[in-house]
Amino acid sequence: MNPDLTTKLGDLVLARPETMRFFEGLGLDYCCGGHRSLGEACATAGLEPSAVLAGLAGVEPPTSGTPDLQAWREARLEGLIQHIVATHHDYLRAELPRLRGLLTKVLAAHGERHPELGRVGEIFFALEADLLPHLMKEEQILFPFIIRMEQGQLGGACFGSVQSPIRVMEMEHEAVGALLAECRALTNAYDVPADGCATFRALYLGLAEMERDLHLHITLENQILHPRARAMEAALAGC
Repeated sequence: MNPDLTTKLGDLVLARPETMRFFEGLGLDYCCGGHRSLGEACATAGLEPSAVLAGLAGVEPPTSGTPDLQAWREARLEGLIQHIVATHHDYLRAELPRLRGLLTKVLAAHGERHPELGRVGEIFFALEADLLPHLMKEEQILFPFIIRMEQGQLGGACFGSVQSPIRVMEMEHEAVGALLAECRALTNAYDVPADGCATFRALYLGLAEMERDLHLHITLENQILHPRARAMEAALAGC
């Protein structure tokens, strides 16, 4: 793909997953903001479009560690769902308690000298409070419904159309994306201060990794799972 300023961020990431890290470095939201064009995203972030296009041209081809998003556009939805749960949901359930422990220690040791940590803590606890129920709703409501549709079953849910839970999940994704963006700005892109200890460094490394994981997680859902589920429902309904 040769992108221009009308190319949507989400389409670009699906075609070239290696651009995810590039966008993260610029603070451009390609998951919740994947519907925006490159030009719109640059204008919102105050970036020079020509410089961003030049940077994209220099992004290296995919490496062995780059996710193959195209494959998930063709795989069975049940397989994609299993991947999301095993790779991203389980990661969050294990990582959030670890980061909470690190944050508690860093706040106690460095909170007075780094008052921004107070807001970082508020953001983290808001993320935790939002994400854990969100994962449960997906696993207990949305994902089983999509799997039943893939098996040819339509209807039978109290919410009617798959559009309803998808709309709620994407609104919650937007809230998570806004919290992540604020945390990145507060921490200067997780730059550990000169007086930061090893625990401080571990916290910021962990928060940065969680951000990357959530961006990929949300991209898989917003850009692949949800559109395919909507299309499947329409096909089953004969629309």
